Amino acid sequence: MSRISVRGFAVASATAVTTVGAVVGVATGDPASNDLETTASGATLLTDIPVGEQAMVQSASLTQQADAIAHAADADAKRSAEEAARIQAAEDAKSKKAEAQKAADEKAAQEKKEREEKEQAASRSAARDAGDFEVQSSYTVAQVKAIAQQMVPSGQFQCFSNIINQESTWNYKAVNSSSGAYGLVQALPGSKMASAGSDWRTNPATQIKWGLGYMNDRYGSPCGAWNFHQANGWY
Repeated sequence: MSRISVRGFAVASATAVTTVGAVVGVATGDPASNDLETTASGATLLTDIPVGEQAMVQSASLTQQADAIAHAADADAKRSAEEAARIQAAEDAKSKKAEAQKAADEKAAQEKKEREEKEQAASRSAARDAGDFEVQSSYTVAQVKAIAQQMVPSGQFQCFSNIINQESTWNYKAVNSSSGAYGLVQALPGSKMASAGSDWRTNPATQIKWGLGYMNDRYGSPCGAWNFHQANGWY
């Protein structure tokens, strides 16, 4: 016995309905019943299909529906997995970028700290060389600047120069008429510079030595002192 398709099942059902209508028409004496009867004469009634094959048709239909549902579920699961993987990849990339930036920032901060420490050490070391300069009876502005350039680290000299320009315009004998501050760095009182040398009144190298020590101790460097000076007008 051959199998019957779902479509065949539907056609057979429709044919069966048509046949039943024809029979009813004959019984009621409807004139159109002859045509219906003729049409139905070649049809196969649903009841003519063996019960076993009816079950097979129904089973095939249910199997197809189950397959369609399973296929749709698999597609949804695949899309969900792909979306989850995309989100995770984006989060991983963001996390790695943040870690890399953090490492770069820490490295930059460490390098800056080491650089500043070296500059400060160089400043202190250079200041101890004040006694290497020959003492003169007087100094021009150019000579004073030349001494400072040899004592102040190159990376700090511009800041140091900025402060001296503001305080004394490179006059190592400058006196503030109001406060009594003295010398290149306008120490107040000027006698503070005696800690760098007894010739603090007449030797610009001694004044520069003391000024460097003050800036390093109080502000970390001449540039630190200049930053403060810009914000406050004094240092």
